Amino acid sequence: MDRLVMQNPTELSDAKKKLLEKYLRGKLPQPEVQEVTIPRRTTLDEVPLSSGQQQMWLLSQLIPDTPVYNECVTLHLPGLLNVDALTQSFHEITSRHEAWRTTFPQVDGQPVQRIHASLDVPLPLVDLRYLPVDEREAEAVRLATIDGKRPFDLTNGSLLRALLIQLDDREHRLYLTLHHIIFDGISIYQVFLTELRTLYEAFVAGKPSPLPELPIQYADVALWQRERLQQHVLDKQLNYWKEQLKDAPAALELPVDHPRPLTSSYHGSTYPLSLSRSLTDALRTLSKREGCTLYMMMIAAFKTLLFRYTGQQDILVGTATGGRNRPEMQKLLGVFINMLVMRTQLTGEMSFRELLGHVKEETLDAHAHQDVPFEYLVKKLQPERSMGYNPFFQVLFMLEPPASVLPSGWTLTHMDIKTDTSKFDLSLILEDSPEGLNGYFEYSTDLF
Repeated sequence: MDRLVMQNPTELSDAKKKLLEKYLRGKLPQPEVQEVTIPRRTTLDEVPLSSGQQQMWLLSQLIPDTPVYNECVTLHLPGLLNVDALTQSFHEITSRHEAWRTTFPQVDGQPVQRIHASLDVPLPLVDLRYLPVDEREAEAVRLATIDGKRPFDLTNGSLLRALLIQLDDREHRLYLTLHHIIFDGISIYQVFLTELRTLYEAFVAGKPSPLPELPIQYADVALWQRERLQQHVLDKQLNYWKEQLKDAPAALELPVDHPRPLTSSYHGSTYPLSLSRSLTDALRTLSKREGCTLYMMMIAAFKTLLFRYTGQQDILVGTATGGRNRPEMQKLLGVFINMLVMRTQLTGEMSFRELLGHVKEETLDAHAHQDVPFEYLVKKLQPERSMGYNPFFQVLFMLEPPASVLPSGWTLTHMDIKTDTSKFDLSLILEDSPEGLNGYFEYSTDLF
């Protein structure tokens, strides 16, 4: 909230102006008094899982052979590459961040984070220059996909795999497969990529790491989060969600091809989607005219589509927030992402502009109450549960911001390697790129 209170409110976007106005009218929860810095733990003993890690750990125990939480990213490395310096940089990051040296055994029947002093993460190099040029990219994707589909052992193994592939003298790909329990999107796009390049440039020049020591580690955040929940710091925000989700329907009944199984297999597939740059620009212009963000415009359109196909007037869609609302968290690798439930009441008589107004309000309110961990919310609200579907929402919407492009030309994407899994009945994942909105529908093959 403090970022919204600026000396000149006219510089704010329309959406943030509205949020600020609601805040000043007292319609948003007043922020707690700023707490002291998140403390660094005083012992190196195992620590409990964070709220975000708990559900991932549990599901991995139930379906250990299904890589539902394997996430794949591709780092494009144009230009000449010093492989030794890249390898040194990669290993320096795993040494610097405890989250990437963590495994998750059980102690006295409870999962814990066990941080290792070191953890071997090989960086094999595969040279594909022996293949015809037009076959190299496909072979690289094939090899990375095989790696991406291999399940992780949360108890014993490293939860990160890397594969460096040389496509040409001046073109490499670094394919990473990670378990979601140790990272999120911000970890990769805003921390890993920038640190890797900074370290690489230093090591190529024969210099030591220029990165300052991290004041805290991910395990410290997990302990701090647990203490906050025990101290009821988030009760005001929890009360908002209790009211917002009161009498919510248990499931969104999509028109499916197969009966819903009693237990989800989490097998899935994808269907690509792209909007041209001209259409994306038109949507951006419309969003600005209506005083909303592109995200708000797209989730309103998605909910219109869901209303059309389900006929349900009460629609709940999941989305994610970065969860890094403290300065100490900004430079850490780990899973901070938190799921939010966006609930909208629709009617056939409602105009799209009216729907958009509701979605704007819901989005602002949800983000003003984003600190309650989703797993904690489920525990407290006790919705109807089933092994066949996710509580509160079964459809997900994500709009990724434009990917970072470093001056070196190094870029990241998570769109090219698929693991044939689906966490939800249906997800719409979009990435804002210079070419327009690109992405895919991810769907459960249990149902479709």
